Amino acid sequence: MELRGIDVHTHLATPEAIGETAEMGAYFKTALTGIPIEETVELYRSLGLMAVVFGIDKTSRGQAYPGNDYVAHLAGQFPETLIGFASVDPWAGTRAVDEARRAVVDLGLRGVKFMPIGQAFYPDDRRFYPLWEEISHLRVPTIFHVGHTGSGAGTPGGGGLLLEYARPIPHLDRVAADFPDLTIVAAHPGWPWHDELLSLMLHKPNVWMDLSGWSPKYLPPTVVQYANSLLQDRVLFGTDYPLISPERWLRDFEAVDFKESVRTKILLDNARRLLAIDPP
Repeated sequence: MELRGIDVHTHLATPEAIGETAEMGAYFKTALTGIPIEETVELYRSLGLMAVVFGIDKTSRGQAYPGNDYVAHLAGQFPETLIGFASVDPWAGTRAVDEARRAVVDLGLRGVKFMPIGQAFYPDDRRFYPLWEEISHLRVPTIFHVGHTGSGAGTPGGGGLLLEYARPIPHLDRVAADFPDLTIVAAHPGWPWHDELLSLMLHKPNVWMDLSGWSPKYLPPTVVQYANSLLQDRVLFGTDYPLISPERWLRDFEAVDFKESVRTKILLDNARRLLAIDPP
């Protein structure tokens, strides 16, 4: 099968791990129940896609996390389709540093995912710098949620969640400056701070963006403009599956005015470089 693209942003959606993802279904107008991993793998195979898959460790917030061993097990079952990313709770301190190392070195996971809003932390808080230093040494990418979230949206007080944790400037800007060898993928276009994110990417070459969480037809015009030009080598295909299906994302992507050469980069070539996946 010819590889068409790599979706760098998919959530664990199995019955054991659907959790918060199901809660966000109402925001995305999608009723979600657990999806067997075999069903997800078959969907992505049928579309000629690979998928980066992860959960979010929020144990310090009292929420269960199925664990990095679980993610590694799923990815190991279907290595031709799934690319596993770890998650660690930054508030775990040295245990988070040790777990990040174990997840990459021992379990073979290919990156680390963070959700500052849900995990309630500012990335530039120096208490977490040992974690960023360790991941930088491991030479794997990080994915940080940036901008608005469906988590808690519409509930009283937004469920107590603070959007400011996910503002790119100053919080991600400081991390990118202090750890220039740390590859940072800003998950989602970063609305309402998408122009801040574009500025950050123009200034810091270790910062990338994935286009997940949005149908491409709703992307802000400046995001399309810079993805088509100065930032075309650091923009990535991502859906937010199962909240947005890959079929819908790809269909809407075709309707947006991207250059053909840029489409190939967004769908596949950039992710291959990011994840060090060589062409067959």
